[in-house]
Amino acid sequence: MIASVSGVVKATTLNSAVIEVGGVGLQVALPARFAASLIVGTHTEIFTTLVVREDSLTLFGFDRADSRDFFDLLQTVSGIGPKVAQSALSIYEPEELASAIASENSAALERIPGLGKKGAQRTVLELKDKVSDVIRTSGSGKSAKSHWRTQLQSALIGLGFTARDAEATIDSVATDLGSKIDEIDISQLLKLALQNRGRN
Repeated sequence: MIASVSGVVKATTLNSAVIEVGGVGLQVALPARFAASLIVGTHTEIFTTLVVREDSLTLFGFDRADSRDFFDLLQTVSGIGPKVAQSALSIYEPEELASAIASENSAALERIPGLGKKGAQRTVLELKDKVSDVIRTSGSGKSAKSHWRTQLQSALIGLGFTARDAEATIDSVATDLGSKIDEIDISQLLKLALQNRGRN
């Protein structure tokens, strides 16, 4: 399995990107939110899984390892293929999906394109006992840190920062806050980042 790719973003679409790795351009299918955050010309690391079909080889990618793992988990449900699993992770984070499944919130799951009412009920039935680990570890560890960093970088670039300036500002905020950073809301982090930029 191709577990990850690391390289320069050469092109993006609404739900994919071309990443140049060792002179080879790999097309990776991505959740829409992640694809929108990528900037052509910058370096990125993507956690991937290869889906093999009789007529195709498709590399699906995610910003977090636990998103990739949840993508694989969703496909263990009968009737859910890679497209529906990717749609789920385009509109929900793994923690939100796990919470919806654990609380039997079928209405939230029905919002996923291609799933439907029966698919949502089946997802709850088949995964309810398997998502407790996701809920227990949400908000902690490297994956959570990576997630806020990706969100903050995307917001700063949207406000006109270059990728390099955004990274420098994020590093400065992270140094100021230390381990407290994982407890702070993304909107507050953005405010702190802008204040930090103003001081420099």
